[in-house]
Order: sequence, then C-alpha cells, then structure tokens
Amino acid sequence: MKNDITISNNIFSQQVLQWFDQHGRKDLPWQQGRSPYRVWISEIMLQQTQVATVIPYFERFMQHFPTLEKLATAELDEVLNLWSGLGYYARARNLHRTARIIQNDYQGIFPDNYEQVVTLPGIGRSTAGAILSLALNQHHPILDGNVKRVIARCFTIDGWPGNKKVADALWQHSEQLTPINRVADFNQAMMDLGAGVCTRSQPACITCPLNNSCKAYATGNQTNYPGRKPRKATPVREIQMLLLANHRGEILLQRRPPSGIWGGLLSLPEVPINNNSSEWCAKHLGLHIQEKECWPVLRHTFSHFHLDISPVIATLKSLNDCVMEDKNWVWYNRQLNESTVGVSGGLPAPVTRLLAQLD
Repeated sequence: MKNDITISNNIFSQQVLQWFDQHGRKDLPWQQGRSPYRVWISEIMLQQTQVATVIPYFERFMQHFPTLEKLATAELDEVLNLWSGLGYYARARNLHRTARIIQNDYQGIFPDNYEQVVTLPGIGRSTAGAILSLALNQHHPILDGNVKRVIARCFTIDGWPGNKKVADALWQHSEQLTPINRVADFNQAMMDLGAGVCTRSQPACITCPLNNSCKAYATGNQTNYPGRKPRKATPVREIQMLLLANHRGEILLQRRPPSGIWGGLLSLPEVPINNNSSEWCAKHLGLHIQEKECWPVLRHTFSHFHLDISPVIATLKSLNDCVMEDKNWVWYNRQLNESTVGVSGGLPAPVTRLLAQLD
C-alpha cells in the first residue's frame, strides 16, 4: 500500500510540474531577484488579496524599502502610508515588527531556519513554508487557500478547512504530495493552479492537469469542496463619522490606537450613532461646531462585520483649533501633499472615499 501511495504522489507532482513548465507564472515581480525578503513581503501582501491587486503595492513598497534594513529603520507611519488601501493593516504592522526583530536578533539577515521563521509576527506555518521553499528551494509544504482548494477537490476531503480535523487532513496530503526536487516550482504551481484553473466558482477542469485523477471532477461536484464555513449572520455596527472643517478648510483627523481595526491609521472622528455630534464635540474635544448636512449611509465590510457609516459634514464656529494640543489629532489639508503639512500615515479606504467625495 505504501508503494502505491508513493507512486500516486509522484505522478501527481509530475503532472503539476509539467503543467507549470508550460503555463505557470514565472514573471511576477517577486520572482525577479528572488530573495527571502522579497518573497516574504509578497507572501504577506498576498494573504487574502489577489495577485493583480498586490503587484502595484509590491512594486511601490520595494521602491521605498528595497532592503530589510530600510524597512526596519523606517517609521511605522511610512509603512502604513504605502499599505493604504490594501486592507488588513495588522499585516503591515507585523511586517514592521518582524523587520525590526530580524535587524536586532539576526543581524539583519532573514533567517533560513523554519523554526525561527514560523515564530516571527504575522508568519504562520504555510507562509513560513512558502518563503523558504520559494526563495531557497527548501523542502516545505504549503497550504494557502488555493492549495487547500486543489487538494480538497482532488481527494474529496469533506468539511471546512478552518476545522482542525479537516486542516490536519489537508496538511497530511500536502506533505505527502510535495516532491523533494523542484519544491519552489511545485509550490508555485499549486498556487497558480488554484488561482487560475481550480477556481472557487466555475473551475476550468477541462484544462486542469489533474482532471484524470480528481475525485470531485469525476463526480461533478467540484464546487462542494472545500466545505464552506458555517454561516452566521454578519453583525452590523453603526457609527457617525465627522468631516469637520476649520476656517482654513482643513479636515480634523484622529490617529487610531496601534492595534485593532485600522490600527495606527489616521481616520475621521467617530461619534456614537445616537449622540448629537455638536454636543459630543463640545464635551470630548472642546470644540463648538455647526452641522451642515448629513450624507447617506456608507457601508464598509470587514471580514467579520459590516460597518455602517453615517457621514456628518460640519464646520467650526470659532477659530479655536485647541484640539491640535493633542498629538493624536491633526488638521489635514486635502489640497497639499501630506509631507508638506506634516501628516503621515495611511488612511482607511472609506475615509479616503469620503474625503474625495468632499472635494
């Protein structure tokens, strides 16, 4: 029985690699001048984000931070500013933390030991395997969302991959299937297959190199795998966002706490949904404002809840900008470059949208 499994796995990897030689992606920016640093940045960006979206962000990031040392010595605001619009900002904060750890503990050299890499902030089992296999051709399996889908369908592994029992079964298959040779090509091929052929809906099974051995394809129920996460009603949170202008036309922004939603970013003041914004500003900011208008609700969706934003447009009644005494508050001039007015750091996507609408 063991020999049969070995032969089957060999055939699987051969078919995948043959497909990769003809159809795999070999000209992605992080595949050029490949290094653990470049692959690490790309893998973090690619978490929950598609390749086409990541490419321009990766290229800008590399222009600003061509080396790990540059990233480690930068301020977090610089990193968040370049990350603005990419979402899941904890990834950017973890990048910055990890760069500083490597700079301090590993003499600025990205570690090539799996046990060390997997302990770094923001790097889990699959990401560590991807970095070391793609950059250094070390023998490590991976299991990102695309690979999970390919394996679950080929071997009809039931259940939601977030379930530990299901995840363990997927990891076992990934470990058995990953060949000793050409690990980098194989892992890239598996990701490419999942992204371009074995897609979540309407998979292109006719062109798949594994269609002869895919159990889900044989029974015509490909889209049943992998199993979906048990559905729960997505909660909705409501908030007012205040677009408050001073006499110079600058908009009041607040630095958010370093952790949590939009951690470390500059955002609009948030007023509880049932509070009067004028009273709230007088109580919490010592500012007297005049409401001008209210815009329709803007919904922004996170992975685990919807945020319904009620924008309130207002102006100061006086020239008093005393809120500037607090370093977490700034008046933002939309017409000037951020560096000119001393505002640094990223802006959440809905805030950018509201500011553009205000213009």
